[in-house]
Amino acid sequence: MDKVTSPAEFQVAIQSPRLTIAVFKADWCSDCRFIDPFMPEVELQYKDRLTLVEVDVDKVGEVSQEQNILGIPSFVAYSDGRELARFVNKLRKSRAEIEQFLNTALDVYQSIHK
Repeated sequence: MDKVTSPAEFQVAIQSPRLTIAVFKADWCSDCRFIDPFMPEVELQYKDRLTLVEVDVDKVGEVSQEQNILGIPSFVAYSDGRELARFVNKLRKSRAEIEQFLNTALDVYQSIHK
């Protein structure tokens, strides 16, 4: 997963016509570390259909504030600079919940890009 290190990089990532999922995380977050072991497999599973980028809320805090990220880890889907869907709450997220969100984001994306 590519890491976004500046607001400019974030804007470039979400302006893509491809479905891009921003994963908002932090090194100190135990729920973020919980998803780390399985996220590479999830990314591989979806690589032909979407792009995942990691946004560290401590390093790019202004992006998190602009995007109204109140809990981490959080997942927000974008395409062409528009937000399509979000999975944002303060709860720990399971692999199944993350995959369900990615499938929902793909459905929204495909309905727009038909």
